[in-house]
Amino acid sequence: MMSGEALRDLNILPECERKTQNSINGSFSKPHVEHTTETLEEIQRKETSCLVKTLINGCETPNSGVEVGNSEVEYIESGDLNDVEDVEQSLKTLLAGLDSKDWILVCEALNDVRRLSIFQKEAMVNMLERVIPLIVKSLKNPRSAVCKTAIMTSADIFSAYGDHIVDSLDPVLVQLLLKSSQDKRFVCEAAERSLIAMTTWVSPNLLLPKLQPYLKNRNPRIRAKASMCFCKSVPRLGVEGIKAYGIDKLIQIAATQLSDQLPESREAARALLLELQTVYEKSLVSTPPTVTEDPERGSWEHFCQSKLSPLSAQAVLRVTSITREGLALGS
Repeated sequence: MMSGEALRDLNILPECERKTQNSINGSFSKPHVEHTTETLEEIQRKETSCLVKTLINGCETPNSGVEVGNSEVEYIESGDLNDVEDVEQSLKTLLAGLDSKDWILVCEALNDVRRLSIFQKEAMVNMLERVIPLIVKSLKNPRSAVCKTAIMTSADIFSAYGDHIVDSLDPVLVQLLLKSSQDKRFVCEAAERSLIAMTTWVSPNLLLPKLQPYLKNRNPRIRAKASMCFCKSVPRLGVEGIKAYGIDKLIQIAATQLSDQLPESREAARALLLELQTVYEKSLVSTPPTVTEDPERGSWEHFCQSKLSPLSAQAVLRVTSITREGLALGS
């Protein structure tokens, strides 16, 4: 069951942010300017006014409609992080740093969470229940530097703790799906990498039920990202795991996504259907039909027709047969 807060976050999609982003090699080398509800005309008028005042007075005039970050924020890849210098002190100040009103301190605390997850996994495990809600808070932060650092932190949390965070996963998953569906490319790409880390390190039998509700979300972009994660998770079940989860259940899910609005969803559905077809045919080989049994009744075609509506079965069979023929011709 998803929490009420998670559902609210999912249904209130963020507006496109109007920002001027100057980022080179993962760091801000110029002032970072954020705008929220101002029109382009208002922004240009304020910037012109500010420039005139600067030229006249020789200094910047504060502008209430603009936030300026005067400190650099570096996005450090996981492999480039170093261990914390003082584990005990880092743990003592961690929660206060994550909940700080100073966004620079928040970013530093998020990077400490990453360091602790990588180098001091056991030391922080008992704090996860308090740490994860504060990471979610940073994921919601409108400042891109905080948001992206929190996304990178989520990926390291998945890698370090895997199934241990399943009970706290819903609000994190909601935010990552939202961020991966935005137009801001560098945030979107980071969120996608974090989602891939989630599918890699969280057991599929625990993750698939978490993902399934998002496959029916009203936002097509969220459905597409959820489909991608679902498709990547299913093969990790293995042949026996897929059979235990239910090939019939999975084929119905994939058939629904096959007619989705976005090509990303449809492509994920096609990949999933091919995986299910392979597993189904392998299971037939391992359990050959009896002498009295009609071989056709055990075919992939018959299976699809018995589990899906005529239209859905036709669509699934068309996709799997065409793709298989293409693979055969290409080999």
